[in-house]
Amino acid sequence: MALPPGFDLYVESMAIHATAIVNPGVTLGNDVEIGPFCILESGVVIGDGTVLESHVVVHKGVRMGAGCRVHPFCVIGDLPQYIGFDAGISSGVTIGDGTTLREGVTIHRSIYPDQSTVVGAKNYLMANSHVAHDCVLEDNVVLTNGVLLAGHVHVATRAYIGGAAALHQFVRVGEGAVVGGMSTITQDIAPFLMVTGRDEVNGLNLVGLKRRGLSREVIKDLKACFHALFDVPGNIRQQAALLRESGSMGRTPEAQIFLSFFEGGKRGFAGLKRRNRGSGVSAEGDTE
Repeated sequence: MALPPGFDLYVESMAIHATAIVNPGVTLGNDVEIGPFCILESGVVIGDGTVLESHVVVHKGVRMGAGCRVHPFCVIGDLPQYIGFDAGISSGVTIGDGTTLREGVTIHRSIYPDQSTVVGAKNYLMANSHVAHDCVLEDNVVLTNGVLLAGHVHVATRAYIGGAAALHQFVRVGEGAVVGGMSTITQDIAPFLMVTGRDEVNGLNLVGLKRRGLSREVIKDLKACFHALFDVPGNIRQQAALLRESGSMGRTPEAQIFLSFFEGGKRGFAGLKRRNRGSGVSAEGDTE
């Protein structure tokens, strides 16, 4: 295996720079590259073909998949920013295959014993974004520059979070949703919606739906469900449940994902801008 200048051959099929610190007990897959001044604590697992460019710190309890790329000055698996946390608790971070972490990304480990903060596969976390303890990012999620996720945030597949947006703890972002840059999100965002400002729903993410190649039937069904829930004041949880039971709309799988989202969560729901004036929909589902 041909190595770049400054790299030492650690074992066959691995390249580790001479200035990197790889502690005993680290497990490295084939074709892994560990760049200058990286630090890997004991117990770290790195999958095949993953590259840590330089100045990356990976703490114990981190398991990273294959084909990932980590840019300089990322810190993965450090202590959660949780007052009173017992640093002796064994917890970690799990990162799926093909995920990219750009410069300065920070991901903190779980506050619970034997649990992990989860970042799924093929995610793209841009520079200086932060993922707090016990967050779950599903697959194909994009966090743009400076996004801040508080603890326990759940971001579903194909969601896109705009630059410098901040999400309150326990917030859920549904599948295919888009959050505008510099937004303040304190309420759950249902799947396939576009949200800006402070919990202000602007409508369905129609561009994203079309780019996914969804049929007109699916988009029409989603539109009907959206208007049935957001154009009429009332208890949005009950309205969504009634729509599912009636079968009058929400027949497509995507619409079922949309309606079922309102069954869960610990917070209220982001609402239409003209109605919520930034307050969202309450936990009981009534507009405030």
